[in-house]
Amino acid sequence: MDGRNDTAVTYFILLGLSEYPRAQAIFFCLLLVSYLTTVLGNSLILFLIHYDSRLHTPMYFFLSNLSFLDICYTSSSLPQVLVNCLVRIPAISLGQCLAQMCAGLYLGVVECLLLAVMAYDRCVAIGDPLRYPVRMSAQLCAQLAVASWVSAFLLTVIPTLTTPLEFCGHHIINHFSCELLAVLKLACNDLRLNELFMMASSSLTLLAPFAFILASYGRILRAVLKMRSAEGRKKAFSTCSSHLTVVILSYGTAISMYMMPQDKASRDRDKIISILYGVLPPMLNPLIYSLRNKDVKGALKKLMGKKDVS
Repeated sequence: MDGRNDTAVTYFILLGLSEYPRAQAIFFCLLLVSYLTTVLGNSLILFLIHYDSRLHTPMYFFLSNLSFLDICYTSSSLPQVLVNCLVRIPAISLGQCLAQMCAGLYLGVVECLLLAVMAYDRCVAIGDPLRYPVRMSAQLCAQLAVASWVSAFLLTVIPTLTTPLEFCGHHIINHFSCELLAVLKLACNDLRLNELFMMASSSLTLLAPFAFILASYGRILRAVLKMRSAEGRKKAFSTCSSHLTVVILSYGTAISMYMMPQDKASRDRDKIISILYGVLPPMLNPLIYSLRNKDVKGALKKLMGKKDVS
């Protein structure tokens, strides 16, 4: 196709795995199971936190935000990907594509900021347990949560809307959804401003929160090593291990996708990493937090009518 084609683009074709029908059928089944697991698992976490008064603490308040976020994040793209697996020509309009791109970018940044806030919560809980209820008041928790959602909007949606993209001719996206990097490759206007914004945004939304999380866990480790009780150290590690696992899953895939050099050979890698980033953390979060957490398991037993012996 001639790169100088100035025909205005009104829709895109999402290539996905359309060239491999058998693989696409298997992919559809796996993705459907993952999506249902994500929605049901995170909905259960939300319900348990609302249902059991023992979970009305800062830690579970932020976890409820994370569970709600995971439902929204997966629902912003996976239903479209599932539908595309069933149609011969997986097309999406320009407006829907840009909306999907903005939603995915926004919700991904919210998750990065929320994980940083959750690290601060654990740092205060372990480093200053006596003043923890005062320092992490309900008002402060609400302010931190709102700040995460609003800051992400200002860092992603507003700059994206003020630097519009132009598309002319090329309309095939080599991806499963309208992911930012895949869409930018089709833009025909000067992308220097967009690339500058992406570098600055990645530093603010990936590197800075990740550095803050590392610093928080450094303080947590020092506090844990000062504990005289082996049981206290075990409990502290237990409450942090779930969050740390989620951080590694989320930040590891996000940094691999947005901070590594981009070239033609990275397209298929980006597709795989994008699916891992969009499916694995939201699906595994409920399992990570429930299987490794006595409070959540106790709330689930209470809901099922079983006596909680803990």
